[in-house]
Amino acid sequence: MTVNLAIVYYSTYGTNFNTAVIAAEATRKMDDVELRLLKVKETAPLDIIVNQPAWKAQSDRTSDIPNATIEDMEWANAYLIIAPTRYGVQASQMRSFIDTLGPLWAKGGLANKAVSAMTSAKNTHGGQESTLLSFYTTAMHWGAIVVSPGYTDPSIYASGGNPYGYSHTQGADFDEVARAAIQHQTTRLVSVARKLL
Repeated sequence: MTVNLAIVYYSTYGTNFNTAVIAAEATRKMDDVELRLLKVKETAPLDIIVNQPAWKAQSDRTSDIPNATIEDMEWANAYLIIAPTRYGVQASQMRSFIDTLGPLWAKGGLANKAVSAMTSAKNTHGGQESTLLSFYTTAMHWGAIVVSPGYTDPSIYASGGNPYGYSHTQGADFDEVARAAIQHQTTRLVSVARKLL
């Protein structure tokens, strides 16, 4: 059976977009996976964005990527959620999108689906773990099946040892170590999702 994977991300400057692209590349090598790469709607005022060149450049660069919808979440049977940490939780843009999912949640449309999450921060202790754990609390409310990477592959140790989900430090290279950890978590998510079908 086909795994319908929604990779849903928010990215201000491009770090989480790059993570999402690497994850998407991993799924394109797998059989029986349908992929939707989606961003969440920007909620920051336009006058703020246009006055920050890096933010505006990222917005322009990804203008062709569709915004995630409730219909996308209903279609998917697996979710990879990627968003930066803000004060130890997901960026408000991702939380705003999650807040729109109430009608789908109420009818059980998010239950029994595999979900995993990734994040980023400007430094190595910027709240990444609390960001991932707080999101997984939301997934538990959904009745989703949390698929963390755990310590299931050497790439997890090599990339910093976060068993909750991949986390990237803003400005660091997406080297082979980072790519391996992202790819492992993504393929693990798909593998578990397939078992749930």
